[in-house]
Amino acid sequence: MDQIPITALLVALIVLLVLSAFFSMSETAMMAANRFRLRHRAKEGHRGARVALSLLDTADKLLGVILLGNNLVNAGVATLVSVIALTLVGEEKWALGAATVFTTFVILVCSEITPKVIAATYADRIAPIVAFLLWPLLRMAHPIVWFVNLFSRGLLALMRIQPKGLAEAPHLTADELRSVVLESGQFVPSEHRAILVNLFDLEHVTVEDIMTPRGEIEGIDITAPIEEIREKLATSFHTRLPVYEDDPGNVIGIAHLRRLLASALAGEVDHELIRANLAEPYFIPAETQAYAQLRFFRENRQRLGLVVDEYGELLGLVTVEDIVEEIVGKFTTGMPGSAASFAWEGDFAMVDGGYSLREINRALGLSLPTDGPKTLNGLITEHLRDIPEVGVGLRIAGTPMEIVQTENRRVKTVKIHRQPVKT
Repeated sequence: MDQIPITALLVALIVLLVLSAFFSMSETAMMAANRFRLRHRAKEGHRGARVALSLLDTADKLLGVILLGNNLVNAGVATLVSVIALTLVGEEKWALGAATVFTTFVILVCSEITPKVIAATYADRIAPIVAFLLWPLLRMAHPIVWFVNLFSRGLLALMRIQPKGLAEAPHLTADELRSVVLESGQFVPSEHRAILVNLFDLEHVTVEDIMTPRGEIEGIDITAPIEEIREKLATSFHTRLPVYEDDPGNVIGIAHLRRLLASALAGEVDHELIRANLAEPYFIPAETQAYAQLRFFRENRQRLGLVVDEYGELLGLVTVEDIVEEIVGKFTTGMPGSAASFAWEGDFAMVDGGYSLREINRALGLSLPTDGPKTLNGLITEHLRDIPEVGVGLRIAGTPMEIVQTENRRVKTVKIHRQPVKT
């Protein structure tokens, strides 16, 4: 030992520390690398990503060669530090103790914490690079790694654990994927992110949540005078209208206005012609999921359905446009006055009682309960168990509001007050 220059020992120590840092960095980078990004880059032809994925396919062998190299190098570092300590201070009793403390400190700082933090920060960049160096090491050390893994696999088998490759992207639930989308603000534009989140939420939305309530459905009473029906056909903003007999809940068919247009222009529209051109009404259970209904509309080329409860009572009407708007947001076109035009005006907002609670929550950032009544009018009347008078104030789910106008036994206009921000 006395014949080895101290300079050579220090150089050897630095080399071993660098190798230890390499193995530590490789372990963290390979484990922390984004599997989705690696697979995407591999499909684009990136060789480093392909090598990284092939290594991750055999996780036990990859970890085996990394830990084998890391432990061997760290053992060499400890030995070299002891040799250097004995060379400098002699065989003093405190020399080995000091060497142990110094070795632990140097390995932690230079070969563990620092390289692992760097690898965790730039995992996607580092993983394809270190994969090129780990691949030949794994080939050279294959017999040793195989022998070590023989015992490791036996121990795992006793614990009934089956090792799997790490190349596959992790399986995410819908809620987990939704969280990923919400946290992807720096990668996905806000408008696109909102659409994706709405698409996930569509699994929990029923047609009853987004339908047009029965009281707001525009329809044709087949028993009405023909002049009144012609005026309805001429002024309607819709291409399809439910046709009922006497009672709006007694729908007998759906009138397609385009089919009646030529006859209407020629003045030949009568009750018999309307009945002859009615399409069969399509009824939808209120608890049907909106996403399942959208698929049905697409597969059966339907555009409109009537929502009924468990007793067959008509609750409302839902269209393809209603479901699509739930995903992408309200369209700017449509019947005048149909689009929600409310927003905060200082400390309050004037809202029509017929608007859905989901729409109000989304537009004003509120948390009004949606598990019961679907409209603001329904929520207020259920809360008060009566039709309130003008000027009545109340608070629901912490949101203060005031009745401004009532009409035909329903709440017409409500003044919602903004809650003060807690400091």
